[in-house]
Amino acid sequence: MASPSHRRSPGKRHTVLVPALVVAAVALVASLLMVLHPDGESTADDAANAPIAGSRSTSPEPTPRTNTTSSTSPKPKPEAKPKPSKKSPTPPAATATSPRPSARAVTPQPASGSAPLAGRIRPGVTYEGVATFYDTGNGDGACLYGPTDDVMTAAMNHTDYETSKACGAYIRVRAANGASVTVRVTNECPLPCAPGQLDLSAQAFAELAAPSAGRIPITWSLLSPSTSDTISIRYKTGSSSHWCGIQAVGHRNPLARLEVRDGGGWRQLPRTEYNYFLSEQGSGCGGAIRVTDIYGEALTVEGLAIRPDVLQPTRLQFAAR
Repeated sequence: MASPSHRRSPGKRHTVLVPALVVAAVALVASLLMVLHPDGESTADDAANAPIAGSRSTSPEPTPRTNTTSSTSPKPKPEAKPKPSKKSPTPPAATATSPRPSARAVTPQPASGSAPLAGRIRPGVTYEGVATFYDTGNGDGACLYGPTDDVMTAAMNHTDYETSKACGAYIRVRAANGASVTVRVTNECPLPCAPGQLDLSAQAFAELAAPSAGRIPITWSLLSPSTSDTISIRYKTGSSSHWCGIQAVGHRNPLARLEVRDGGGWRQLPRTEYNYFLSEQGSGCGGAIRVTDIYGEALTVEGLAIRPDVLQPTRLQFAAR
């Protein structure tokens, strides 16, 4: 039988063996770590300092990248914005959406430009020339207004007569001595009457100078006088529904055009040097008539029959300017 001391000996050797195994295991693990990570301690430091995935997207990028990013959604440049100076201009009185001068009255202005339909003779302009005189007879002339008792009349020089556009115009004539007279243009003074020249009735010339003077320097300008008269319309002898000539008489301001209603619109008639507006094919003859003065005021006359060589009064008159 073994002694008790023999039974405890195996136990002591086991106690000593366990710590030895633990030490051996630790050494083995350390060896493996050294093999796998030869840098040992520096590996732990690098792991601590390694950047986290995606950290660059959260940190501010360099300025060039920031500019590149913003350029992908550019803001409108100031010069790209429409400027008022580049806008299309509002169409003039002469555009499609604006009323034409024939459809409205133009506010009078002191400057000559206030008469958009005027020809050579314009309001607000003083013309220079000479005055002569002639025997007016019964007062009729190239304008074909017919005989008249009005002795304060004038024949306009050929240039300013302008194919009868001067017919019916009221003119204030002034002499160098300060005398003045108002006359109405009823006739034409043919060449060699020079531009600016007026051939007055003998009675009108006498208001400025003695008839013995024969020829005097003058200035003259267009008037728009007050009057109680109204405009009359006359069809020329021989007029019918197939051909007609139409004339306006007694208008305060020079006449710029005469139109007839043709179908659904207005047709402007050509003007002759004897102061009638002709419809060669009869279009509009016997229908509504529209007369327009040099200021753009338009008056419509309706209900007039074709009555050749008869002066038919209306209740209309152009505004004073």
